Amino acid sequence: MSKRSKIIYWIATVWLSLGMTSSGIIQLLGLEEEIKFILDLGYPAYFLTLLGAWKILGVVAILVPKYPLVKEWAYAGFFFTASGAVYSHIAGGVDITEIFPGLLLLTLIIISWYFRPADRKIISLNK
Repeated sequence: MSKRSKIIYWIATVWLSLGMTSSGIIQLLGLEEEIKFILDLGYPAYFLTLLGAWKILGVVAILVPKYPLVKEWAYAGFFFTASGAVYSHIAGGVDITEIFPGLLLLTLIIISWYFRPADRKIISLNK
């Protein structure tokens, strides 16, 4: 892996981790504004606790060395969460500017996943 790829990976991964951790903490805290927002989108309030917990666990999975299969699941979960958020915002008729954080997270997820080092990938034995 080139030095450039490592730098891209770590910048994207750190920003992704910060974004997921901060939004996960906010969701776990169950702030009144956040609850109202999730209810307005048509989801139950308990969904915030589930999302927040999985985001924090996903960050741990991505940052801890080894366990490439767990990392793949974490990236997939992050992708489904962020793409679902973007779609929910669009379908819910929320102001278009509300989708940009989700699009940013989607971009960071893809960049981090694509540039991850070989020791963080599942490598096929059939190659």
